[in-house]
Amino acid sequence: MDIKTATSLRRLRLVSAPEAVSFLLLLLCSVLKRTTDFNAVPVMGMVHGVLFILYVIFWADAWNRTKWSLKTAALYFVLSVLPAGGFFAERMLKREAENAVIASRARNEGIVNA
Repeated sequence: MDIKTATSLRRLRLVSAPEAVSFLLLLLCSVLKRTTDFNAVPVMGMVHGVLFILYVIFWADAWNRTKWSLKTAALYFVLSVLPAGGFFAERMLKREAENAVIASRARNEGIVNA
């Protein structure tokens, strides 16, 4: 894995958890808006919107660089629209990056011919 691919995966991973947190907070703010006088939906909506747009941009970049299958790319996108999906995406991306590092080291040491 080259440095640009690793960087694109890292960016996607770093934005996935905050995006999930902002989604959950937006849902909480929506409930509070309906049940109390507290209205933070405009602020949380904007925060979540910015994080979601960043996630989609980083997702597209990672898909382009890693050459994921359509199934894998769709899974990461679907995880972005589920309330806690970003946490699962972050964990999967971390595992994928670790596996890529292991494979790269094995290639460099001549253990495998991949």
